[in-house]
Amino acid sequence: MALEDAANEVDTGFTREDPRGLSYENVFSGVPTFLRRGFSKDLTNFDLAITGIPFDQAVTNRPGARLGPRAVRAASCLQAGDPPYGWGFSPLEDFSIADYGDMAFDYAKTGEVPGLIESHIDGILGAGSDCLAIGGDHSITLGALRAHAKKHGPLSLVQFDAHSDTWVDDDASRVDHGTFVYKAVNEGLIDAERSVQIGLRIENDTPMGIHRIGASDVHLRGGAQIAKEIKDIVGDANVYLSFDIDALDPAFAPGTGTPVWAGLTTAQAALILREIAGITLVGGDLVEVCPPFDQSDITAVAGAHVLYELICLWGWTRKT
Repeated sequence: MALEDAANEVDTGFTREDPRGLSYENVFSGVPTFLRRGFSKDLTNFDLAITGIPFDQAVTNRPGARLGPRAVRAASCLQAGDPPYGWGFSPLEDFSIADYGDMAFDYAKTGEVPGLIESHIDGILGAGSDCLAIGGDHSITLGALRAHAKKHGPLSLVQFDAHSDTWVDDDASRVDHGTFVYKAVNEGLIDAERSVQIGLRIENDTPMGIHRIGASDVHLRGGAQIAKEIKDIVGDANVYLSFDIDALDPAFAPGTGTPVWAGLTTAQAALILREIAGITLVGGDLVEVCPPFDQSDITAVAGAHVLYELICLWGWTRKT
């Protein structure tokens, strides 16, 4: 059936009638919505929306993450015809998932962007759909956390990252991809005691009370033990999971703005994400994929896989 469909399906992001189901459209053709989900601005009866936030004007090094949503969507087309390996269920068939497209903003009015992100995510959540976002740099997470915290209360943050993003920043007008956690804790958006950062390998002496697991801990103790520790920390709290692609070693994710050596392998990240199944994931994002510095789409492919895993984590506690 898949081969027959591949010969006939095209532009299923616009033409598919059933929001559920795998897609067998040729990988190399058609409109690249995320996982070939139907594109829709009407989220009535959708369970989950994928949206892009193509903003990268808060970076400290390489620009280009504004192109991340487009690259990740294109890379995801390779995965649209198969259930995710090893999960034992098929979220694309079990849930109605929409590609909501990207957030609109005036690139010359940087200071307005955090508020626009919050409103954009508010609109998705208010329509009754949950949301996963594709960045963009890591500053986008603050607006997303504000929207999710309004709906769910203080959240447990599970953050995969080379950097803690807790640099001191008490200027409300600043937009910086390295300070969103500092601001989120101070605003009461996240519960620090039930939050954890994985993959760290840059020194920062402002922990903000958040549990820290360095990349070296993952290498020494193994992904399964780290996953158990994560689950013990977050417990039954509502979780927002933010995955900065620089959590991965540059060998596995060269296309990112602030690469740091000795990071996680893709195999370690995949194992941890699968072993934390059962957490109550209410939202999340993938950030810092920077296509201008990528080679052979290595980073975009990794990002697409990460986001598919987040869909699986989201769906794990909701599947019937």
